[in-house]
Amino acid sequence: MTTLLEMREISMVFPGVKALDRVSLTVESGEIHAICGENGAGKSTLMKVLSGVYPHGSFDGDITYDGTPLRNRTIRDSEHRGIIIIHQELALIPLLSIAENLFMGNEVASGGVISWPLAFKKTEELLRRVGLNEPPGAVVGKLGVGKQQLIEIAKALSKNVRLLILDEPTAALQEADADRLLALMLELKAQGVTQIMISHKLNEISRVADRITVIRDGATVSTLSKADISEDRIIRDMVGRDMAHRYPDRESHPGEVLFEVKDWSCWHPEQTGRQMIKQVSLNVRKGEIVGIAGLMGTGRTELVMSIFGKSYGKGHQGEVRMHGHAVDVSTVAKAVAAGISYVTEDRKALGLILDEPLLRNISLANLASIARRSVLDKRREAQVAEGYRKQLAIRTPSVQQKVVNLSGGNQQKVVLSKWLFTDPKLLILDEPTRGIDVGAKFEIYTIMNQLAEQGRGVLMISSEMPELLGMCDRIYVMNEGRIVGELTKGEASQEKIMALIVKAVGKGVRQDGEKVA
Repeated sequence: MTTLLEMREISMVFPGVKALDRVSLTVESGEIHAICGENGAGKSTLMKVLSGVYPHGSFDGDITYDGTPLRNRTIRDSEHRGIIIIHQELALIPLLSIAENLFMGNEVASGGVISWPLAFKKTEELLRRVGLNEPPGAVVGKLGVGKQQLIEIAKALSKNVRLLILDEPTAALQEADADRLLALMLELKAQGVTQIMISHKLNEISRVADRITVIRDGATVSTLSKADISEDRIIRDMVGRDMAHRYPDRESHPGEVLFEVKDWSCWHPEQTGRQMIKQVSLNVRKGEIVGIAGLMGTGRTELVMSIFGKSYGKGHQGEVRMHGHAVDVSTVAKAVAAGISYVTEDRKALGLILDEPLLRNISLANLASIARRSVLDKRREAQVAEGYRKQLAIRTPSVQQKVVNLSGGNQQKVVLSKWLFTDPKLLILDEPTRGIDVGAKFEIYTIMNQLAEQGRGVLMISSEMPELLGMCDRIYVMNEGRIVGELTKGEASQEKIMALIVKAVGKGVRQDGEKVA
């Protein structure tokens, strides 16, 4: 192999923060090179330096690409050299179609006129490559976050890519979709496309990476060859210590039933007659962590959003009960008043106001408690935020810091703080550890355990089966809008969960086993 990329002693300083401290990275032609590190370690910053997001002159150090100096002033400069980056934050226009998004700025045109038939044909080919079964004319904003991630990858493949940078490419994907993407990465490698992959999923790194570089606190810690890659070694280099257990210990002593959903149904908000949730019944006890497993599109998020203030769907039927009594969840405010809170899967778009400070984000869901005669008590607001900053170990110098400048793990703690401030009896967590590192994951798990120990209930959706198995007392399995099985902690395994999903596909089986029309 020959060296395609060499970054030497790259340093970058933001106001009050040294993001990169003489980081060096060498990438060989045709390899998949993984970069690991905790949130805030500098991984994404390093890739933004490489791709021209941060232009030449804004950082110290040298970059050599394909044997010549690389001095990108813009992202377009890097793309002209065949360097394409797919950011963790999606960069799609939600009101446009898939085809329009794929070829924006790179239009399929002849004589200045766009050829839509050709654009649609090329879009279909690209979607097949990434395993996405959607029409080219589908509006992007109506698709889930996982499908949007696949569109981002297809968009990168539409360009003449030589070095593909993927920042957390499978963070939003279900296991089957992630497997297809990893297989695609290996296929691209065989075609000679060099790839840099930032990921927290160590099993995926072990599967596809030829080498791995670990960054901690803005500095290079180690570079390991494939033969030396092990999850224990990566974790030790990432966090600076051994982590003997991935999940904190907890003694489970569930109490009486706290939360119940009975025969809950709802229909698609736009597609007439399409039933999304079909007679779902489930419960959560006091002090219990309950999981919902299922593949993408099975209705997990739609279920919890429809329960939380009927934020999704129409024609809702069924009953929600707290402490044995029916409660009104027809609006978000009423659901919160009933003791239910919901941490969304997309914290950046739906959970936070990124340009607002930490204290404003924490107080948003419960402003009445820090107001006097409808006037916000800013001193009290700061006190509350400071309390949660300490309690949840949010790493920031001040509660006045804008949340856009926080790492993913710390942003997630801010979202948790916002809903904990409402004093919920039941906390619904939708993909609570998506896109955060192993150290921050352990901290989130610890918070979940503390909530359970306080007698609250936790209902968790996760696409990572090991996470569900490691944290949950019980797991409900969903498919095609139905509950198709329930497993206790002692019964549950990845094989049993997948068996329930596979057996239910297309059979129209209700959770009690009865066939439905």
